[in-house]
Amino acid sequence: MKAVVMKKVGGIDVMEFVDRPEPVVMPGHAVVEVAAAGVNFMDIGVRQGMAWTEMANPKILGVEGAGRVLSVGYGVDGFAVGDRVAWVYAPGSYAERHSILADSLVRIPDAVDDHTAAAVMMQGLTASHFATDFYPVRPGDIALVHAAAGGVGLLLTQIIKLRGGRVIGRVSSEDKIAAAKEAGADHLIVDTEGQFAEDVLHLTGGEGVNVVYDGSGPKTFQGSLDSLRRSGTFCWYGPVLGGPGPLDIMNLPKSIKIGYATFFDHIHTPELFRARVHRLFGWIEDGSLKINIGGTYALASAQHAHADMESRVTTGKLLLIP
Repeated sequence: MKAVVMKKVGGIDVMEFVDRPEPVVMPGHAVVEVAAAGVNFMDIGVRQGMAWTEMANPKILGVEGAGRVLSVGYGVDGFAVGDRVAWVYAPGSYAERHSILADSLVRIPDAVDDHTAAAVMMQGLTASHFATDFYPVRPGDIALVHAAAGGVGLLLTQIIKLRGGRVIGRVSSEDKIAAAKEAGADHLIVDTEGQFAEDVLHLTGGEGVNVVYDGSGPKTFQGSLDSLRRSGTFCWYGPVLGGPGPLDIMNLPKSIKIGYATFFDHIHTPELFRARVHRLFGWIEDGSLKINIGGTYALASAQHAHADMESRVTTGKLLLIP
């Protein structure tokens, strides 16, 4: 079969489209035919040596996708050959076929197509955790969403609106305004230099927002702090762009609450994982959640997909299609 591997740590040139052995079904696993694999900033972080350092190179990139079950291993209950399934955090998903731990799989309902299912797994679970658990948005709350036209930002904006909140979205260019508005953002700020806090305070009558969702790296950290109201919540996420550096907790302003939201803390059991995914699928089925697929690429063009994501020119979710 064909797969995309990284031969060493580095730029997009370390990725190769190669032949790999066919996966063998193992106890507790299912082998799936991959219909679509999601592209995430996490994949870029792995390629740059920020994660999976314990796994020898060359290794297959990718962690999420959707497809159809080809075979099931000993001890697997609840899945059968032919089932349409989606998954999250199954390392090695940039491939034509993949052997995946059954606990990482969830059935896809008939009303949801494979591309949509693949596009909502990691980013949808992340966005739903942010707005329903890390800071449960209440009617009337105002949220500042960074990268509001990105994969997480578009989903997060919609979920905040579903819960009765208002959204101030920050985007990096004028051409991203339309996508963020379509997702429901009430106000948009175009900014590339981290100079947005004054606009946020103006839009909130000087009060600031209830919550900031910031995965944009160190450049926006101070502005996000300045945008919060008293006792506001700062949700920091996304390790690829780095952290803000050491913090003096006694110098944090306005009695704010700050935390680093990580993926595994909100789907730490198979039961919770499937419950969260079924909620996402339900929102998609009833039309409450629209999935923006910003680009599809042949599996052989994974380098191109990574380059586009790193350039920040894309909106929505990027997918690789074997």
